Amino acid sequence: MANTILVGAQWGDEGKGKIIDFLTETADLVVRSQGGNNAGHTVIVGGKKYVLHLIPSGILRPGKMCVIGNGVVIDPIAVAKEIDGLRAQKVKVTPKNLLISDCAHVVFPFHRLLDEQRELAKGKGKIGTTKRGIGPAYGDKAARVGVRMGDLVQPAIFAEKLAQRIKENNAVLKAFGAQPLDYKSVLAEYSAAAKQLAPFVGNTVVHLHTALRTKKTILFEGAQGTYLDIDHGTYPFVTSSNTTAGGACTGSGMPPQRVDRVLGVMKAYMTRVGEGPFPTENAEFSDMLHGMGREFGATTGRARRCGWFDAVATRYAGMVNGIDDIAVTNLDGLDSLASIKVCVAYKLGRKTLEVPPSDSRVLAQCAPLYIDLPGWQMPTDGARTWRELPKNAQAYLRKVAELSGGKLVIASVGPNRDQTIVL
Repeated sequence: MANTILVGAQWGDEGKGKIIDFLTETADLVVRSQGGNNAGHTVIVGGKKYVLHLIPSGILRPGKMCVIGNGVVIDPIAVAKEIDGLRAQKVKVTPKNLLISDCAHVVFPFHRLLDEQRELAKGKGKIGTTKRGIGPAYGDKAARVGVRMGDLVQPAIFAEKLAQRIKENNAVLKAFGAQPLDYKSVLAEYSAAAKQLAPFVGNTVVHLHTALRTKKTILFEGAQGTYLDIDHGTYPFVTSSNTTAGGACTGSGMPPQRVDRVLGVMKAYMTRVGEGPFPTENAEFSDMLHGMGREFGATTGRARRCGWFDAVATRYAGMVNGIDDIAVTNLDGLDSLASIKVCVAYKLGRKTLEVPPSDSRVLAQCAPLYIDLPGWQMPTDGARTWRELPKNAQAYLRKVAELSGGKLVIASVGPNRDQTIVL
């Protein structure tokens, strides 16, 4: 397999974890390059469910090297618990199969508290964050006052830097009316996590370039989706990192010219968690999917907002990411429908738009223009080859790929590894 960047072409939750797990079979390294434990990848192997937040999905396959790059923000307590949880499930996690960048920034309790207080202060204008402290951590990184993993594992340096950060942030928390943090308690908790994580921390850039020189194949797993990108998403209803393909390079130290392809993952319909515009959202369709027990967040458990497939959004995602190939997931979620809507353009007043407006307030005023495609009204979850799919399901997949502007290479009809059709 060529060096591949895998991205979500919608608002996240596209089923990237399952596709990453499937592709990892032919990769040597799996790299996470942005986001934090606000993301969640659900992977089912042999009927057993694994929910991963910071550790790449490749950890579930023996012999694969997993890398958490410099562009990720890391809650050391969370990643230590994730390692312990995986080990409890008999998954091997050692410095031989997991490496964490010494340049990745650390998420602290004051980041989480600030995240929560800012959301509360916004009232009805809230963004709908996971309150994991991701935005404030990236804010500290941009302000050049952040603490990195390389600092965390050096006790004297960490103690000094933490004292400065606690002092400054306690003043901010006090202004919000929140309780200040106790320096000694935070130091003790994070020092314990640092001791556990220290063997995993190192220079990930050198490791990746060594892999490139020795012709190893690298898979970059995206977290969140295109429309949560800090620059290209529905700002301000976005995350705080670059979730698009370019973020994989800056978040890992991978040279752009060493990327061979970009694979865009998209659901056969659309979902969104949190606030913000969502042109094809449909309450009846949401109720149907939730009634099936589908579309609840892996990280928060929140019910996702659901809507019809939006080709305007996915086409633009293809442009921003340079998507070559497409994987369509959750096709089986549409099995019961006699007719399926697909949005092919937006209506804004008298104008017809072929690309989504960059202003989220304008996007909220857009009405979807639909075409109707015939459903298949039979189960697809048992299909293992393209020929076993109903003809109308094949036609639907071809159409959404054509409208999105990429080559259809994978269709997923369920959460298990074997419920994956490769074209």
